[in-house]
Amino acid sequence: MGEASWAETEFGEAALGDERLTARLVDLATTLAERPSASLPEACADGAQMKAAYRFFSNAMIEPAAMLASHVEATLGRLGAVERVLAVQDTTVVDYSGHPATSGLVALNDTRHQGFLVHTTLAFTPERVPLGLLAQQVWTRDPAELGQRATRKQRAIADKESSKWLTSLAAVAAARARCPGTHLVSVGDREADVYDLFVAERPAGVDLLVRAAWDRGVAAPQRHLWAAVAAAPVAALLEVAVPRAAGRPARTAHLTLRFTPVTLRPPRHRAAERLPATALVAVWAVETAPPPGTPAIEWLLLTSCPVQDAAQAAEIVAWYGCRWGIEVWHKVLKSGCRIEARQLETAERLERCLTLYSVIAWHILWATLLARAAPELPCTVLLEPDEWQALCCAVQRTATPPKSPPTVRQAVRWIAQLGGFPARASDGEPGPTVLWRGFQHLADLTTMYRIMKPPLPLQKCG
Repeated sequence: MGEASWAETEFGEAALGDERLTARLVDLATTLAERPSASLPEACADGAQMKAAYRFFSNAMIEPAAMLASHVEATLGRLGAVERVLAVQDTTVVDYSGHPATSGLVALNDTRHQGFLVHTTLAFTPERVPLGLLAQQVWTRDPAELGQRATRKQRAIADKESSKWLTSLAAVAAARARCPGTHLVSVGDREADVYDLFVAERPAGVDLLVRAAWDRGVAAPQRHLWAAVAAAPVAALLEVAVPRAAGRPARTAHLTLRFTPVTLRPPRHRAAERLPATALVAVWAVETAPPPGTPAIEWLLLTSCPVQDAAQAAEIVAWYGCRWGIEVWHKVLKSGCRIEARQLETAERLERCLTLYSVIAWHILWATLLARAAPELPCTVLLEPDEWQALCCAVQRTATPPKSPPTVRQAVRWIAQLGGFPARASDGEPGPTVLWRGFQHLADLTTMYRIMKPPLPLQKCG
């Protein structure tokens, strides 16, 4: 990221109406990212910095969209340097029910819970490196509209929350216009199986990849989607590494892979709209013999990308596998940055805080996965000089840092060790949890290093 700090790169172009506010945003991002799990009073160095943070979040003139726009601009710069980007979109709930006195928040799924719904579009490379946010929609539900699920089929897409998928697709199309050499694929889970998304206009270079939820009608002898793809021959057998989960050990799953072109018919209840049929490719990966008591892995994916052979079908499955990255980002935002523990009294202040921590959470995830995808890069892409020098001195127990920075993989492993990562040969690569803990320790080490390091020699004039 050059000589500029990561916070300057992401927020330095924020048009907040006053250059001093932009500078404060950069300083605030730097400070809070050093201790992402800490409360505002704990993260700030002194009372003056804490008051400045609260004043920033309380400033009604600061629009979250303006804060995010600077980061999106930086993200587009990274997009333009790669051939393909997976624009993963997903919704999460940010629950502030524990803070009932907060004003401006209304119901989530019921009137007992209050908070935000947050729909984010996060850009990944196929190697799973997160490049940044492309869009974020934040809203609350009107209590008067709760319980209207039964009438959703009668309402227009613009009146439903499912319009979020189209808004995200529009952001992806805008990114393509700025990065014409990059192929973008909008990726969504089963909730994104919305017919309006499939028939929405898309520019060349923007495709869809959605996990099917509905057994839609198709123009085929089998008449329905699942039967049509089940009739296709097995194209390949895939081995997928399934990570361990609560109560379940890691295992290798064996999946059969089928694919076939399909033409989806519009929903029958929308016949009056005269919606067009749409041609896609269905890719079906299903586990044939899961362990006893374990549900089979099954993905039926719908894509507008060309799929002509087994290798391309397997690539589609791999691309969809990148969707897990946004779930990890949600975890970093909620557990690592403790966004649901923030107490700022009003919904407007919380939304500004959410925008800032959304980018901080991306930065933590980026550091984690960059070390896996590009381990030999110098750690200067991640750390400032004082940070990597303080890290080296602490880990190597020396007062003199090396002349050259370590690789990003080595630096990330050392930071993770500060956060409790044992770094044994059998431990694999560290995850974001130990990394966000390690960043907080690194902040303390860097502060002490700056205090203790020898001053630079004075240079003679003339």
